[in-house]
Amino acid sequence: MFDVGGFTSGLLTGLREGVEAALIVSIICAYLSRTGNGRHLGRIGVGATAAVAASAGLGLLIFATLGELQTTWEQIFEGTTLLVAASVVTWMLFWMRRQASSVADELKRALERALTAGSAWGLALLAFTAVIREGLETALFLVGQAAAATSSAGGTGAASVLAGAMVGLLIASGLGYGFYRGSRRLDLGRFFRWTGVLLILIAAGLLGSAVHEFVEIGWVTVGTQVAFNASAVLPQSSGVGLFLHALLGYQSAPEVVAFATWVTYLAVAITLYLRPLRPRAAAQPEPARVGGA
Repeated sequence: MFDVGGFTSGLLTGLREGVEAALIVSIICAYLSRTGNGRHLGRIGVGATAAVAASAGLGLLIFATLGELQTTWEQIFEGTTLLVAASVVTWMLFWMRRQASSVADELKRALERALTAGSAWGLALLAFTAVIREGLETALFLVGQAAAATSSAGGTGAASVLAGAMVGLLIASGLGYGFYRGSRRLDLGRFFRWTGVLLILIAAGLLGSAVHEFVEIGWVTVGTQVAFNASAVLPQSSGVGLFLHALLGYQSAPEVVAFATWVTYLAVAITLYLRPLRPRAAAQPEPARVGGA
């Protein structure tokens, strides 16, 4: 059975992360074109492609090991993966929130250094570095989502997450090309702001699911009683409940500690994410040298 929730969560992840990577690569390519260095665009493609391949290979390797582990070790691995994925996504969201306003200028300065040094392949390394960070985060995040979807919808859950991610990445690639060609304009600030909120919701679900796994294997022994049971109204194994479980980590009968973790993370993360940024202090000019010193 096709898992709509898993597909949607995968699509959102692929689109959000893919747009970030596509935006970075498009900035590099647009800068090269405007400065008459279009001959180096092929090297950018090499670097970006290598990063995508490395990220996909790592994600498949991690996910493939799930089937080789015994039940307890599988739960440990899944719980740890979910926890790390939530941590990485949280860090990435706040880093991008802080850096988004200056990322273009920083990349341009890096490009100028690479061109000045005369190392054309340095551009490929720059593109690889820009994409690999997003790619690894995407792979890790999708592994956590696929693991959660598999536990609720079997093999179709993981396949749906992967299919959604592929569609999201294809859309992101199209948007990246649009950025490069200048054929359309997007309010990127608003786009990243609200997709960031949605990813915080997903990360909260991953964190709650990680705590649930640790409760089941006995690593967490406090607050293990059921907080509430909504199985009769909204079961997590079918319909809307299954969709919410795959997308947001919804549990129809969560443990107190898992539910408290979910609520606390959600409240703190969204509050911090939506608060206004303090303007960065302008760089102070260097004092003038006197007497040729």
